[in-house]
Amino acid sequence: MDRDLFIPDALQVAPRLLGTLFSVDSPEGTVSLRITEVEAYMGLGSAGPYDPGSHSRDRRTERNSSMFLGPGHAYVYFSYGMHFAINFVCSPAGIASGVLLRAGEVVEGADLARTRRRARRAGRTIKDAQLARGPGNLAQALGVTRPEHDGRDLFAAPFRLSDPPQPPGQISSGPRVGVAGSAGGPEFPWRFWLPGEPTVSAFRRGPNAPSQAGGSSR
Repeated sequence: MDRDLFIPDALQVAPRLLGTLFSVDSPEGTVSLRITEVEAYMGLGSAGPYDPGSHSRDRRTERNSSMFLGPGHAYVYFSYGMHFAINFVCSPAGIASGVLLRAGEVVEGADLARTRRRARRAGRTIKDAQLARGPGNLAQALGVTRPEHDGRDLFAAPFRLSDPPQPPGQISSGPRVGVAGSAGGPEFPWRFWLPGEPTVSAFRRGPNAPSQAGGSSR
């Protein structure tokens, strides 16, 4: 895998990332996962419809500045005052476009991922399929935080990216999860996942979003 993958916009890149192996090294060890669910977000300067769900929809700020970096960087943000989430930046520098990692299957470092998750779950048992289900859980399992990883190059330590061991057979798509208003409705079928994967998160519509969960396969 090389940086050229991330030159197109997030809507084109997102489905191509399914099955990709993503690893994060740390002093505690390495956690690797197979990406099973993603969402595309388009921002300032990108082609296509205005995306009211994007952090970078209107202007560049201190918080979203990493979304405007060159292709193949990390944009990490703190969500709801509770957890971090990681996006892969797409498109040429100056154009805001990113793919949110929503879920993955931990294939290396499960014990370390479970230790990180249990620190927030008061020691409760966490099933393997739940270790990296949901963007906050995924970032926590990988040990990703904004202070340490925001703006980092995806092709340099502590990150590693590898092509899928085998191309995914079928890909499903539908509305994004938990996004308010029309941005979380069928007008934006910008969530992509591997059907049948137990790690994929359940659909949850956001405030004032249409009730249709939708979904299609290809």
